This record gives sequence, C-alpha cells and structure tokens, in this order.
Amino acid sequence: MENKETNIKNIKIRVCKNVIRKYFFITFAAIGYGGGIAIFLDKNNLVPGGVSGLSIIINRLTGINTGTIIFIINIPIVILGIYKLGFSVMADSIYAIIISSAAVNFLESLKPVTNDTFIAAVMGGVIVSFCLGIILKEGATTGGSDIIVMIIKSKYQYLKTGVIFLIADIIVVLMSAFTFDNIDYAFYSALTVVTSSVILDMVLYGRDEARLLYIVFKNSENEDILAGRLLVELDVGVTYLRGYGVYKNKDKKVIMCAIHKKLLPKAKEIVKEIDDEAFMIVTSANEIIGEGYKSHYAKTL
Repeated sequence: MENKETNIKNIKIRVCKNVIRKYFFITFAAIGYGGGIAIFLDKNNLVPGGVSGLSIIINRLTGINTGTIIFIINIPIVILGIYKLGFSVMADSIYAIIISSAAVNFLESLKPVTNDTFIAAVMGGVIVSFCLGIILKEGATTGGSDIIVMIIKSKYQYLKTGVIFLIADIIVVLMSAFTFDNIDYAFYSALTVVTSSVILDMVLYGRDEARLLYIVFKNSENEDILAGRLLVELDVGVTYLRGYGVYKNKDKKVIMCAIHKKLLPKAKEIVKEIDDEAFMIVTSANEIIGEGYKSHYAKTL
C-alpha cells in the first residue's frame, strides 16, 4: 500500500515538473517571438507573414497596436481551433497568444536593435521562427496561421510545417508591397519568410539528417569484416539484405546501414580501407524512427 502511494506521489511530481517545464519554454519562446516581431520586423516595415504580418499592415492603416490586432484576429481562429481540435489542445495556444501579443505591445516602445533592413529581415526571421518552433514542439501555437496549420496537419500529416507557413506567408508579403508602396520592403519581407521557413523546419525536424548506406563487396569475406567494424567503431546497427548479382549469377549479401550524417566520412574511410573497389550507394534519410533516432511517440508537427 505504501509503495503504491509512493508511486502515485512520484507520478504526480513528475507530471507537475513536466507542466512547469512546458510553460517555462512556452513563456520564454512567446516573449522571444513577440520581441522578434516588435524590435526587428515591425520597426523596419517588414512583415513575417501570417496573422503577425497582417497585423503589422493593419497597424499602419489604423494606428492600433500590433499586439492588440494580433490578439483580436486570433479570437475567431481560436474558436475554430477549439471546435476542430478541442479546448484541451487549444489551452496552451491561448496562453501563448496572450503572452506573445502582450510582448509585442510592451516591446514595441523600445528602440529598434538595427536600422539595417537586411539584418533586420534575417535576424527577425531567425528569432521569430526559432521561438515559434519551440512553441510548436511544446504542443502550442502563437495563433493565426499556426492554428490553421495545426488543423491541416491533423488531416495531412505528411505535409511539412514550414512549407505550409511559406505558402500562407507569401500572400501576406504581397499585400505588404501595396500597403507600404515600396517593393523593397516586400523583397526583404520575402527574405524574412524564406529564412523563417528554413529555420522552422530546422528546429522541428533537425538538420542532422541521417544517411542510408548500401554496400556490396566483390569478396564475401569483407562483408563480415565491415559489419564488425561499423558495429564497434561507429556503434551503429547493420543489416544484411539478400541480393543477386546478375552479371556473375551469384548470390550476394548487401549491407544496409543507417547512420548520422556526421559519421558518414568515417564510414566511407572504413569501407575504403577494407576494399577500395566496393560498390556503395549513399542516400538521404529525412526521418528515421527507432532506437538511436526519433521515438515512435514523438509528436508529428
């Protein structure tokens, strides 16, 4: 009985720690997101796309604070999100929207960090997308197109988040060209959008993509030697595939190995040392799920 109560207590403590951790990261990222918009983009007439970019455009037309506009536009979108995804899913997003909107209003009174439009476009895009990626990884959004993307992803999980954002953001960037009556701002805003798309996918999916190796030796003895060295020296799994060489009418073992990109040079070196005439195919593996890589329970973003 005592052990059961202790286990329950430990579970509650662990859940509490996870909640505190999640809201710490959401708060930190939401403030950073708002800062990127207010200090880098808004100050230099640049739009990041989506609701934030649309809010900057409306701000120029009405004079209403950008953060306030972001919050107002998000009200019907949040209602749609609650209807489609449920309140429990949207609760974290509502919190992130409030924090990020307040951060935009609070920080817009500060002086811009830079007046160089190019630097502002790149740095603004990096900061906004990096913080947005953290928020999305914690299961929340900053509202606007984020929620729409989440709804789309719930049905079409194969679509990459950054690509969906890119399409939506291009529309807003085109609108900014007419609002500011300056094509240069639109081009710099497009740079922000492209930068954001790249950084967002980097944060969500990582850029240390794996490589998939297929190796065929002329001498069958080399197969076991290579498999052993890969296991010991690189600590990676190796699989034998059954192959058939048509030219010599002979059964062959094909070595298949998935490794992190940073280990590829060493793997090539090992193959070369064993047989510099070995036939090796190297392909990209954008996503690998299993031991040593992404968990089967990882969130699909």
